[in-house]
Amino acid sequence: MAEDLPEKGAIIQKDKETYAIAPHIPGGIITDFGLLRRVADVSEKFGVKAIKLTSAERFALVGIKAADLDQVWQELGMTPGAAIGLCVRSIKFCPGTTFCRLGLQDAVGMGLKLDEKYHGAPLPFKFKIGVAGCPNNCAESWIKDLGLVGTAKGWRVLAGGFASGHNPRLADVIAKGLNDEEALALSARIIDWFSQAGKKKRLGKIIDDIGLDKFKQELGVPLE
Repeated sequence: MAEDLPEKGAIIQKDKETYAIAPHIPGGIITDFGLLRRVADVSEKFGVKAIKLTSAERFALVGIKAADLDQVWQELGMTPGAAIGLCVRSIKFCPGTTFCRLGLQDAVGMGLKLDEKYHGAPLPFKFKIGVAGCPNNCAESWIKDLGLVGTAKGWRVLAGGFASGHNPRLADVIAKGLNDEEALALSARIIDWFSQAGKKKRLGKIIDDIGLDKFKQELGVPLE
C-alpha cells in the first residue's frame, strides 16, 4: 500500500496512487514572477490535477505520479515545505509594516528570521508558528504553538495554541511589549523547552498538564 514519502516531501492522495507536494515559499511572498510561470509550466507538463493554495501560505501541487516526483522537484528548482513530519511545519506571517497600512510591527522581517532558523527543524511533535503585525491577527497567531502579535508597544508572545482536533485551544500570553531581539530570544527558549520536554503532544497540552505558571517560570518569564 502506497504511503507518504517524507524524503521527497510527498503526501499520498485519496486515490492511493498519486501524491501532493508543497514547495517552500517563505511567508507566501513571491517577488520573482517567473516562479509562478515555472510552477504552472511544470504542473501542465506532469499532469498535475490541481494547485491548491494552503493555509500555510504554500502551493500544493496535487496528483503527481510517484515516478515523476524527482523530475518535478528538479524542474521546479524549489525545496519542499515541511508539510509532514515531526518538526516545525510552517511559519505563517502577514504583510506587517512592509505592505499593510495597519501594520504595527515588522511581521515579514520577523517571520523570515524565524523561517530561516526553524522551518523544518526536527521536534518531538508537530509545531506551527504565526507572526501577525497587528492585533487583527491575520496570521492566526492565537491558534499556533508559538505566536507573535505586533502592538504599538512591541511584540506580544503567545504559546500553546492549536486548531486541530475536537478541542481546539487558544494560546496563552507569555510576555508583552518585547522588541525584536527579545521576542526572538523568547521564541528560541519556547522552542528549546518544547524540544527538551520530548513529549509527543502539542505544546498547549503540555502547558495544561504542568500549568501556565510553571511553564513561564521554566522559561524565566515573570509571572503577572
